[in-house]
Amino acid sequence: MKILVTGTSGFIGSRLAAKLSENGHTVTGLIHEQDTNLSIQKHKVDLANAILSVPNEIYDVVFHLAAVTPMEKDRDEIKKVNYDGTVNLFNHIKNKTKFIVYASGLGVFGDPGNKVVDETTPLKPHTYYAQVRLDAQRFLEKNCKDNSISLTVTYFGEVYGNGGWFESQIIQRLQKGMFKLPKSGEYYRSFVHVNDVVNALVAIAEKNAINETFVVTDSNPVLFKEFINYTCDELGIKHPGSIPILLAKAVMGGDFVKLLTTSIKASNAKIAKIIQFQYPSYMEGVKATISHR
Repeated sequence: MKILVTGTSGFIGSRLAAKLSENGHTVTGLIHEQDTNLSIQKHKVDLANAILSVPNEIYDVVFHLAAVTPMEKDRDEIKKVNYDGTVNLFNHIKNKTKFIVYASGLGVFGDPGNKVVDETTPLKPHTYYAQVRLDAQRFLEKNCKDNSISLTVTYFGEVYGNGGWFESQIIQRLQKGMFKLPKSGEYYRSFVHVNDVVNALVAIAEKNAINETFVVTDSNPVLFKEFINYTCDELGIKHPGSIPILLAKAVMGGDFVKLLTTSIKASNAKIAKIIQFQYPSYMEGVKATISHR
């Protein structure tokens, strides 16, 4: 297949492009600033710029992964990249593909309380960041339908693995004694190893899973403090202390802390029907990640 991937220089996108290429697909990657060593066709673009230069090819699948992270505090930047970038991309590929896969996160479910989230759970974002992600999704839903394009949406849990936020924001800060647990870590999070995210995305393309929604996470939600303490045990360092919620918001931003400290338990029953998880829980995934550092 011919496949276009946005965010190819990112944590997930770089691994997805490599896996697709390894599986024999022809991959074109759109990158913003940071280049990659991937031996694929790469084009440097700014999706937030309405005047884009997207290769004039027909693609079997377009994976839209490019986005700023929840750690971004600038609301204008969040909208410019996550919403305007989606609109601009669509307007340049609507005649070049019949299948788009849009990557979002569990934040669009808002605060579900003790309910286990799955693909039937209502979308009720409670932060600006998540609302923008949902607005972009709604734009794609309407315009894909109007243009007879298939759309599949994936909702990722907290994606960890070698590199990315897990290395820079968790491991390195823990090792320097700089990490503190907002709200004492007493909230559930749903994690997923980057390898399983990539395998899920590849399966969606290769199995032609069109017009679907998939929650992509492992099958073992865990209290955030337990996830962090387990990571510390694997690193052989002491467990961190906590930080008052108001101070955490001042340092990391209110939206990000609200997303982080909202309990969310998710089910992967649907996506598990088309892939076998390499790391069914954070324990296997964290142990593997640390052992391969």
